Amino acid sequence: MSEVGCRIDVWLWRARFAKSRSLAAAMVERGTVRLTHNGLQSRLDKPSRTVHVGDGLVFALGGRLVELEVLALGDRRGPASEARALYEARAPEA
Repeated sequence: MSEVGCRIDVWLWRARFAKSRSLAAAMVERGTVRLTHNGLQSRLDKPSRTVHVGDGLVFALGGRLVELEVLALGDRRGPASEARALYEARAPEA
C-alpha cells in the first residue's frame, strides 16, 4: 500500500463505512461522496479517486450526514477499533 494515497473505495471499506468494496464503489459512483483536498471540495465520481491523510470527506450514510477528516490510510480491514483510528468525526457546521 502506498502511504501517499489510497483509493476511496478501499478506504471506505477499511474504515467500515461499507460492508464490501463493491458497495463502497457503488456509493462513490452514485455521487454521494464529497472530498475536500487542499481546500478544494469536489464530488467524487470514480472509486479509483485517491484520498490522502488530512483530506475531509462528507457523505450520507443511513439517513445521516457524515463529516470526517482522514487521519490514516490503514493497511487492512481490521476490527472496529482499528477502523475508528483511521478518521476523526467533525461536528457539522450550523
